[in-house]
Amino acid sequence: GPNVTVTRAQMVTFLWRAYGSPEITGANPFTDVSTSDYYYDAVLWAVTNGVTTGTSATTFSPDAPVTRAQAVTFQWRAAGSPVVSGSSFSDVAADAYYVNAVTWAVATGITNGTSGTTFSPDAAVSRAQAVTFLWRAAGSPEPKGTAAGMTDVVSGSYYAKAVAWAIENGITTGTAEGTFSP
Repeated sequence: GPNVTVTRAQMVTFLWRAYGSPEITGANPFTDVSTSDYYYDAVLWAVTNGVTTGTSATTFSPDAPVTRAQAVTFQWRAAGSPVVSGSSFSDVAADAYYVNAVTWAVATGITNGTSGTTFSPDAAVSRAQAVTFLWRAAGSPEPKGTAAGMTDVVSGSYYAKAVAWAIENGITTGTAEGTFSP
């Protein structure tokens, strides 16, 4: 359905692919990330480039869900942690690790709040939201086609063009033949 939660592994993989799947070298400090995992290079890229860290010195927790705060923080760090000004939300503390990322994401149109006064930083991010954040960060380019091959992508939905763009650009292929699991 439209609210399938994105994992840490999926989010960093989407982001790594959106940045062109750069090659990475370095040692893997994580016991829960194997060279045979589809997200291996993405995790090393994210950690090497300061996009995220592990959940401990030796674990990445690839299957843990990603929150809205984490998703925009990953993107903000990948973009070089730009400094922007703007207003915040009642549920985003001034000293929260993600306050600058949220301000940047809203100022650049990547996302807005879940209401006029809230961001819901601890809410899980769905696959639809994750690719929409990335698509908007890329400037919302018009996809060449549609996501019509994905039976669970509603035509005209807020995420339909983002899914089509993500598939066209190799960011994701969905979760199964004909299924995106937005």
